[in-house]
Order: sequence, then C-alpha cells, then structure tokens
Amino acid sequence: MKSDLNRSGEILSTTQDYAASILEAVSDRPVSAEPHPPEPVRLQEVGHGFEVALADFQTRWAPGFSGSAGPRYLGFVTGGATLASIAGDWLTSVFDQNPTSALDSTAPYLERETIGWLREMFGISDAHTGCFVTGATMSNMVGLAIGREWLGEQMGVSVSEDGIAALGAVNVLSGAAHSSVYKALSILGFGRQAMKRIALLPAREAVDVFALEEQLRALKGAPAIVVANAGTVNTVDFDDLPATVELRTRYKFWLHVDAAFGGFAALTEEHAGLVNLLDQADSICIDCHKWLNVPYDSAIQFTRRRDLQVRVFQNYATYLGVPQGVPDFVHLTPENSRRLRALACWFSLAAYGKEGQRDIVQRNVDAARRLGEHIKSDARLSLLDPVRMNVVCFTLANEPSEERVQALVRELRDRGEVFLTPTTLHGTWALRAAFSNWRTELGEADRIFAAIIAAL
Repeated sequence: MKSDLNRSGEILSTTQDYAASILEAVSDRPVSAEPHPPEPVRLQEVGHGFEVALADFQTRWAPGFSGSAGPRYLGFVTGGATLASIAGDWLTSVFDQNPTSALDSTAPYLERETIGWLREMFGISDAHTGCFVTGATMSNMVGLAIGREWLGEQMGVSVSEDGIAALGAVNVLSGAAHSSVYKALSILGFGRQAMKRIALLPAREAVDVFALEEQLRALKGAPAIVVANAGTVNTVDFDDLPATVELRTRYKFWLHVDAAFGGFAALTEEHAGLVNLLDQADSICIDCHKWLNVPYDSAIQFTRRRDLQVRVFQNYATYLGVPQGVPDFVHLTPENSRRLRALACWFSLAAYGKEGQRDIVQRNVDAARRLGEHIKSDARLSLLDPVRMNVVCFTLANEPSEERVQALVRELRDRGEVFLTPTTLHGTWALRAAFSNWRTELGEADRIFAAIIAAL
C-alpha cells in the first residue's frame, strides 16, 4: 500500500487511460452475452500491488462484463453514465465523504443543493424535502415507511415506537404497483398480502379511478396508503394524478407516487401534463441511475412530512446529536453511513443543465417511437401497446409463448448486438425495449430493429 501511495499519480493515470479506452469502445462492445464466470481463486496471503490486480481484472473479469453503459442496452430501464457524472463519481471516491452528518464537512450542503435542483427540474415545490438513497426500491420503501407512520398518526399510535402490530389491519391500494413496492411491504412488516389491487382501465396499466374510489369508500373512513404510478415499466402508463389527488377531498389516504423514471416526463412539453400535480403527493420516488444517467446506485426520495421521516429513521446516538431545524441525513434514511451519491448528480446537472437532460429524454422518446413504427410494419411482430414515451412493449405475432419469447431474449443476448428483457402484459409474454441511455441516437432504433429481425 505504501508503494502504491508513492505512485498514486501513475496509478490513477493508468486507471484513467484504461477507463477511457472502455468508454471510447462502449458502442462497439458486445452489449450482452451468456455469463461464463472464471474459476474463483483464493485470496492471496501477500498482495502484489495495483498493476497485478488490474491485469487480473482485465484478463479474468472485464471480458464478461455487459455493455450496459452503451446505446443498445435496453433492459431494466438502465441509463448509462454521462462523462460529467463519471467524473463526479470518481471524485466521490477520492474525497470519500460521509454526508449523513454536517459536523465536519460541507458535503451535506452540496447534497441539499442537488436535491433543490432536482426538485426544480421535476416541478416539485419546496414543501417537499428530499434525500438520496440507493435506488427506486429503497426510495419506495422510505416513502412507504413514512406513510406507515402517518397511518399510526391517524390512529393515535406511533409505529416507530410501538411496532407494526399497533396498526392492526393495513390497506395499501394500487393498480399496477412495481415489484419493488411488494418487496417494501414485506420489509416494512405490512406483508405483501396487504396490497389490494385495484382494477385497471381496459387494456391499460393505469388504475380505474372509479374502482379506486369504490375501494376507498368501502373502508368507511379508515386511513389507507395509495400507491400511484407515474410511468409503469411495461408501457410507461400513468395513473390519473389530478383525479387521484381530488379523491383526497373525501377520503383519508397517504399518496405515494412511484415516478422512478416517469417523473422525467416533466421535462418535455408533450408529456409534462402526465405528472401534473405530482407535487401534491405525500411521498415521491424518482430514480437517478435511470434517466438522469448517473452511475449506480442513485435515487431520490421526496416527502412532505419530514417530521414523520425523522420519527421513523432517527438515530439515537449521543455523538450524532438530536435532529433540530434541518436534520442531518443520518436521521432520514435507513443508512447511518454512505457515500456522497449526490456528487455524480451534481456534476451532471451542473455540466449539462436542464436542457441537456431534456435532450436525453427527447432523443430516447424519438428512438422508441421509431422502433415502435418498425415493429408495427413487420407481420412477424406485434406491438402490444402504444409507445407512450421510452418503452416499446411487443411480442411475436404467432404463438408468443413463454418458451419462444425467452428463446428470442437469449438469442438476442448471445448475439451481443442488443439486450432486451422479457415481461408479461395482460397475460401475454412479451419483450421490453427501454430507451434511457444518453448515447442512444435516433439511428440506433434501425440497428436495434435489424438485430431483432436477424434473431427471429
């Protein structure tokens, strides 16, 4: 370690050169392949320094890594990482700040500035406060944890002090909640069975608001949690937020909005209306390592009830102090310590601004639409839903069985030209092409379609 320290400039320069070579070739790198991990080796008793470790990584592990940072990786709604965000991420490790406490660093203040920028970009008022978490799963979990405390407040108990049993039966209502919401319900002690699925609009993934009201009415005044979608993963469908917000004039419920990537609709004039009244939610989930194109892991969680958030997540330790005024982040999320995730976002936003982010969104939407048009024009394929924003959901025109769809997914993966993920929509096996990478240009849609046709 001392030897490496004395050669820190050389080591960082070598790493920079290697990283630059990877980034320069990412568009030509195989997008995906069937994983064939190397045989594991034992940890050496004596290390041999950075160069040996780098050579081992380059030889044994790097060849098997996917091209997920490239323009034709369309699985899981995965963004890439802009160059400014990569620089910010590197500097995050260099400075190695723990931003959960403001005792010794301005890092938490940089995080609050970044949260303010994001709040403005998404059209969210300063009635909301925010914090960084690992991803949409944790953002949903934090929002629902605050909602859990709100339920207790309505019933005159504190779940954070008395436990989940103090609530009794809990009602969580949603139309097409993301799988991470069910995971959060399990973690929080609600249980996955607490979710009451509300009917969807015909051939849609958007909730039927009349069915939602009927279920709320049946609760006879009992408080509930409603999870609304602002962009489903299969079809980027949006629940009617204005109509849902209006229901709160008659019924008591905590409104959590999962806007993991659909929140970016606020950036384009064409789609901004889909997130109208997003600000009225009690808690909001937005992912940053999706459409903001910063490195994993990064998401943001907004809420109107920071007081309840502190009640849930306060860390009772003398050396951390008592939260007063603006609480430290240690009192706002499950983590006591973490890296300065905000710095990668700060760099990308500072470097490219709102207009740069809008350009990414619009290019992805345009590419998705072009792919959708290609699919509609080919009799071997069937577009299952209109291309609303950046996701194209389609299937085989004949016999779209699980076996045939999964075989096509594997064939595409192994060819290495494009990567898609399988799904089901209204009971039909299908494929999803999710455009969210800053490198993806309109012409990539033609190349992606050609790869799909070649794999049939």
